[in-house]
Amino acid sequence: MSDEGGTGFSLCSRDAFSRREMLRAAALAVLASGTLPLADAQEVHRIAEIEGLYRPKALTPHEYRTLAALADLIVPADEVSLGAVAAGAPAWIDLLASQSPELTDIYTGGIAWLDITMRRRAGSDFVSAKPDQQTALLDLIAYRKNGTGELAPGVRFFEWARKMVVDGFYSSPLGTKDLGYMGNTAVSKFEVPQEAIDYALRRSPFGK
Repeated sequence: MSDEGGTGFSLCSRDAFSRREMLRAAALAVLASGTLPLADAQEVHRIAEIEGLYRPKALTPHEYRTLAALADLIVPADEVSLGAVAAGAPAWIDLLASQSPELTDIYTGGIAWLDITMRRRAGSDFVSAKPDQQTALLDLIAYRKNGTGELAPGVRFFEWARKMVVDGFYSSPLGTKDLGYMGNTAVSKFEVPQEAIDYALRRSPFGK
C-alpha cells in the first residue's frame, strides 16, 4: 500500500510483513524522513502494548529512565491531558530503536552526552539531577543557535528527541485526544500540525 509523502508501505498489512519487518521498516522510515504515516505510528504503539508492562529493548534501564525524564519535560502532563510518558512515547521510541543500530546510537550517544555534561555542571547524571538543573541544560540545547562547540552534540540529539517524543505522544490514543481538543481533524498520514507542536512545547519549561 502506497502513501504519498509517507513510507510507501503500511504496518497494518500484516499478511505481507512480519511484526519484526514492520518495525524495521518503520525505523528506517524515521531515519530517512523523520516521520511515519499515522496508521504506522499507531501500529508501533499497539506492538509496544502487546507485552503489557514494557521492558526496554534497545536502551539500558538507566538510558530508558533518562529518555522518560526527557519525555516528561518535553510533553509534561497538564490540566488538559496526561503527558508523553503516560502516552507511551518512551516505549514507542525504544521499540523503533530496537530495530535500528543507527537510531539506537543516536539515543545512547545523546544520553551519554547529557550524563557527561550534567556531571560537569552538577556532579550527577541527568536523571539524578535536580529539576532546575535539568531544565537549565535543556534550555541551552533546545536552540539551534547554540549548536556549535561543546553544545553541538547535545543540540543535534535534542532535535531528535524532541521530534520523536512529540510524534510518539501525538500518535498515541492520549495524543489523538489531545489533537481533538485542539480542534484538528484526522489526517491520512502522520504530520503533527505545527500548532500542536507549539502547544506541546508551551507545556514544557523550555522553548522551541
